[in-house]
Amino acid sequence: MNIELSAASLQAVVANSKKKAGPDENGRYRVDTADALAALISTFLREKGFDAFARDVANY
Repeated sequence: MNIELSAASLQAVVANSKKKAGPDENGRYRVDTADALAALISTFLREKGFDAFARDVANY
């Protein structure tokens, strides 16, 4: 599946993921932003009712 995202959205995911994770004792941020993005997209699709949207032929 291809999803088009703006650069601003990707920057927000990286920045907010780093804020949430916080730095380690060396000041490094250890967060997998790809996993964070996948979880965010999955949550959005689940909450916005993607299953119903996909079943509606008018959306194609």
